[in-house]
Amino acid sequence: MKRHLYFTLTLLFLMLWSSCRKDFEFSASTGSLEFSKDTVYLDTVFTNIGSSTYNLKVYNRSNENIVIPVVRLGLGEASQYRLNVDGMAGKVFENVEILAKDSMFIFVETTIDINNFPNPEGKYLYTDHIEFDTSANLQKVALVTLIQDAVFIYPDRDNTTKIVETLTLNVGGQAIETDIQGRELLPSELTFTNEKPYVIYGFAAVANGETLTINAGARLHFHENSGLIVSEGATININGALSTDQVALENEVILEGDRLEPLFSDIPGQWGTIWLFDGSINNTINYTTIKNASVGILSDGNPNAATNKLTITNSQIYNSSNFGILGRNTSIAAENVVINNSGQSSFAGTLGGKYNVTHCTIANYWNASSRQFPTVLLNNFVTDENNNVIITDLTEANFNNCIIYGNDNPEILLDEVEDPSVDFNFKFTNCLIRFQNNNNNFTGPNYDLTNTSHYEGNIFNLNPNFKDASKNLLLIGDDSPANNQGSALFASQVPTDILNVNRTASPDLGAYQHVTFPQEN
Repeated sequence: MKRHLYFTLTLLFLMLWSSCRKDFEFSASTGSLEFSKDTVYLDTVFTNIGSSTYNLKVYNRSNENIVIPVVRLGLGEASQYRLNVDGMAGKVFENVEILAKDSMFIFVETTIDINNFPNPEGKYLYTDHIEFDTSANLQKVALVTLIQDAVFIYPDRDNTTKIVETLTLNVGGQAIETDIQGRELLPSELTFTNEKPYVIYGFAAVANGETLTINAGARLHFHENSGLIVSEGATININGALSTDQVALENEVILEGDRLEPLFSDIPGQWGTIWLFDGSINNTINYTTIKNASVGILSDGNPNAATNKLTITNSQIYNSSNFGILGRNTSIAAENVVINNSGQSSFAGTLGGKYNVTHCTIANYWNASSRQFPTVLLNNFVTDENNNVIITDLTEANFNNCIIYGNDNPEILLDEVEDPSVDFNFKFTNCLIRFQNNNNNFTGPNYDLTNTSHYEGNIFNLNPNFKDASKNLLLIGDDSPANNQGSALFASQVPTDILNVNRTASPDLGAYQHVTFPQEN
């Protein structure tokens, strides 16, 4: 009986094994593979910086299980690309199997040194292809990458301890060691040109008594947790210029992250900030776009400087994960500035200070999460680590011929700790503002919209008719209620808009004179 049972089980096992083997028999590929794309574009990468990982899907549409004799890079082991095929890394793979009506992923990466190629002239188009099978059954998928040369600025790393260099900064005349990774710019690095982009790791600091000059057309790319610091006694001058082609923007200065793939073009918080330390002086920014930072500009101190600590003109700040401009007891003059999409406020004048903002479009259509603060925040205090409230003068905060709007309500907050010995001076003149006090939550003299010492000639709660706020296109159209509503006095101070269109005859509110939007089909 036992022998009979053993024989029966053995026969059953052989039958099942035979059946499984038949299901997984593989035939040689016949060159009929299909692909998710015929070319894999790896987008632009900086020299010696690894790319993102890109994928290619390979389909076996047939009813047969197939084996591909070889999958390889055309340049073989010499190729600058790297593959991962079915979980295996390499450049050449043999006998790759795909089941009937199934598919597999191939992942592609690269890290390329532009100096390995003759006469790269700043950019080099590198190509290869993935080969599937050989001879008559050969199929190919092209690989294309543009390599961009750059000037790299980064702190030193100790070869033994692997500790990255941190900054020692001059604060109040004393050298203070910090835990901020970075280094001071060398004298030879104090002029950024448009010849090559700059890639910055850590914080690049402008030393006391020095000036960083950034010329028209320069491109600055910051790694995660990186930025610029303008130290006490130092200055930054960003000298962008109006571009003749508003699409190419060849003369504008652009500061953004170091991920060049389109997926990262509008991702907030990819890098740190431009930090103007207390005691930095005569900082100017003109025709500049600052995008995808944590805080676009952080300006500290010098509220009573004879010359404003920061003068920013004809510039744009987009996609800041916290604040577009954050002033802390400082002095800022802004003209023809556009700010949008900030995780907190687009413009915050905190701990008092002095702010004069004219013909600016300050919007906030942030939709990545809820935000705590409105588009424009003004306050006169800070609470220190011991819960002590420090109050300072808001000497002036004037918003003239501006648009202040967004996707929340209200879009202004005047957060005052009252003290008879401390000033809290502000005024909105000829502005379009979103402020609906539906539940009467905002009371007191600061929110008395009839008080002409604080509010004069304003328009409330009318949609500005932006071209597309979700895409940071804040031009206004023919139907905007902001049209022709500007004060001629302030228009004479800023006679052209951000695109150099004359506004003196009939000034619109905000940074742009209105345009006719093209008709959609």
